[in-house]
Amino acid sequence: MSSSDIFIGETIGTAVLILLGGGVCAAVTLKRSKAQNAGWLAITFGWGFAVLTGAYLAGGVSGAHLNPAVTLGLAIQGGTAWGDVPLYLGSQLLGAMIGAVLVYAVYYGQFHAHLTDPEIIQAQPADEGMVDQTSAPKAGPVLGIFSTGPEIRNGVQNVVTEVIATLVLVLAILTQGLNDEGNGLGTLGALITALVVVGIGLSLGGPTGYAINPVRDLGPRIVHSVLPLPNKGGSDWGYAWVPIVGPLIGGALAGGLYNLAFA
Repeated sequence: MSSSDIFIGETIGTAVLILLGGGVCAAVTLKRSKAQNAGWLAITFGWGFAVLTGAYLAGGVSGAHLNPAVTLGLAIQGGTAWGDVPLYLGSQLLGAMIGAVLVYAVYYGQFHAHLTDPEIIQAQPADEGMVDQTSAPKAGPVLGIFSTGPEIRNGVQNVVTEVIATLVLVLAILTQGLNDEGNGLGTLGALITALVVVGIGLSLGGPTGYAINPVRDLGPRIVHSVLPLPNKGGSDWGYAWVPIVGPLIGGALAGGLYNLAFA
């Protein structure tokens, strides 16, 4: 595939992924949203459908990586040329940022109603520091719409959680089609991947919010930091390395494990 195919497919596919995934987080979180307090099941299935839609849109154009961890795993496995990796990653980050801006546009009124509500303002801490070493930081009240955060802040545990969850995701993607003479599953693969993402969210998402995708976290976190939102609070940059490093390690391990066990 050409460089333009990679750029267009990954940018649009990742933008749709974040639009729908961030959208369900906004719907569940924000006041004056019809889906407020719909809960974790809504979020996990919403992200699964987001993956399904983004992957289906981009699959025939760029291969629908939509995730640097997937790109890294495929490069190690041999399915993606290393020379294409930077273009994949840059396109994915751009798409993630576009998707986050679109979430803001869709929920513009709800963001402002939520962040100017006296109850939300009074609940914000005097600073953005830690209350203690075992609780999540008192970051902004809408940061969870854009990025992930741990329930218990422990760098080692948080990274391990992201490594294991991403290993499951990327290995599931790499092994698709092994029963079909290695030809892959076509569009059916997008559905299987979406169901895997739902399963990961339900089973492994509790500790960290299952980023399992560096740009899914980094792109929207950048957007959160620059959006003109009143009383938005901090972007918790002290945690931002975890959902980058953990998924990349998990993707690399999945590529290596595939070569050892399945190639």
